[in-house]
Amino acid sequence: MSEGVSTPLSDGESVPAEVVDAVFGADCERAYAYVSLLAQQGIEWGLIGPREAGRLWSRHVFNSASPAELIPNGASVVDVGSGAGLPGIPLALVRPDMRMTLLEPQERRHEFLTLVLDRLDLTDRVEVVRSRSEEYRETFDVVTSRAVAPLPRILRDQWHLRRASGTLLAIKGASASAEVDKSRTELAKRRASADVLRVRAHARTEPTSVVRVRSK
Repeated sequence: MSEGVSTPLSDGESVPAEVVDAVFGADCERAYAYVSLLAQQGIEWGLIGPREAGRLWSRHVFNSASPAELIPNGASVVDVGSGAGLPGIPLALVRPDMRMTLLEPQERRHEFLTLVLDRLDLTDRVEVVRSRSEEYRETFDVVTSRAVAPLPRILRDQWHLRRASGTLLAIKGASASAEVDKSRTELAKRRASADVLRVRAHARTEPTSVVRVRSK
């Protein structure tokens, strides 16, 4: 993409193409293709609300890509309740060194994720598994989630998915600090600590609040 050119990315939304290039690098064309799938099948299948069509990049894709800097090189990552692939697909595009598992129990969402992996040719480094987090027994270096549940429930349902030295990253909104305060009992049970971080996919994108939970 040419530097300085603003490209239409979804209905009514445009961002500088160099920002997309800077965030997704060699996988920027896959990122464009993913947003197209979100804007079409994602909305048709009810995974994305119609009102979201004009802010897929700003509200969803860049937001999901923001925690990439918090993930170690070569990490195994599970995206719990992946839904339309958020944050798992953007993270996998930003960080091709990772091995990503998209964990999703609902059939239609699982079908959409399977379609995305096939269309974007990502099956070599991303897999989709149909399961509930409470029932899944694999472990990972990093456990991610976005808008799936309050933090206390995330800790109850997802903590077992992380390896002993692993990290849980929950993408949250303005309620992040309040959710940490409400999670003191669950954190204490697991001898864990939580901090709220503000991260960005790029200097020109909006900041994202991420709760990072680790063993003490």
